[in-house]
Amino acid sequence: MSRRSAHWRYFCFSAAASLWRATALAQELEPRTYSPSPVGTNFLVASYAHISGDVLTDPSLPIAGVSARFNDVLLGYVHTFALANRTASIGLALPFVSGDLSGLVIGAPTEVHRAGIGDMQMRFALNLVGNPALTPEAFASAKPITSLGASLTVQAPTGQYVPSHLVNVGNNRWAFKPEIGLSQPWGNWFFEASAGVWLFTNNKDFFNGADKSQAPLTVTQLHGGYSFRPGLWLAVDLGYALGGATSVNGVSNSSGQANARGGVTFAVPLGHGWSAKLAYSRGFVTRAAGDYQIVTVALQYRWFDH
Repeated sequence: MSRRSAHWRYFCFSAAASLWRATALAQELEPRTYSPSPVGTNFLVASYAHISGDVLTDPSLPIAGVSARFNDVLLGYVHTFALANRTASIGLALPFVSGDLSGLVIGAPTEVHRAGIGDMQMRFALNLVGNPALTPEAFASAKPITSLGASLTVQAPTGQYVPSHLVNVGNNRWAFKPEIGLSQPWGNWFFEASAGVWLFTNNKDFFNGADKSQAPLTVTQLHGGYSFRPGLWLAVDLGYALGGATSVNGVSNSSGQANARGGVTFAVPLGHGWSAKLAYSRGFVTRAAGDYQIVTVALQYRWFDH
């Protein structure tokens, strides 16, 4: 099997797993998001993530000394298709979150437990340069080349939300992330870069009726990795999030984020149509929270339309 034929295996996790990253986890790292892929491919993904540390990235909350442990289970689906002779994909994902958080709320020690369905995310991606629409058979024999793509992720306010709670599973607002990404193969090596910005609508029912707004949050990522054989690869990941200052009833409560993260991702094929992924990341330069670590295990099944 050629190196190119393994690219659709890389794509499966990046396309599906990148959907579920909610605003609180906007700094999570995801390699292979813009890798080429064949059309007419379907992916089902189930993943588990354990998040621990200062998880809250919302500086508007009057909470200090945060210590949290959350478990996140995700179910996602992605489908690739041809659009104007280019490769496109559409997918959706829905997380279920359960965990415990402790800290000082307005100076008083407090512990809370939260569990429920999180905000649904939908993602549309389109390759712009270097990846024409190819069937799996044609894709397997094509030569790897540089590709450039763009995507739009939409987060809908479908998650569990209680206005009297400072901490919720859902965000009670819409969020949109336009993004552009570059993928560069080099023999068995691959290199990627992406840049996007989260745009938020207002939460008009924040903590007993307040109106909370958030400034745009820019997110950039760099990835470099090596493919040992088809479907078996290792990547080193770096990311940086900047901005996202919040205001409540028009009064600014924060100076925004300036957080850098690093991590590693390992993917392995398990058999016909099955693959698995293990990833770890943590913050190493943080401002306004973001000092947390994430361990993710994912299982994926792939099939073709024909």
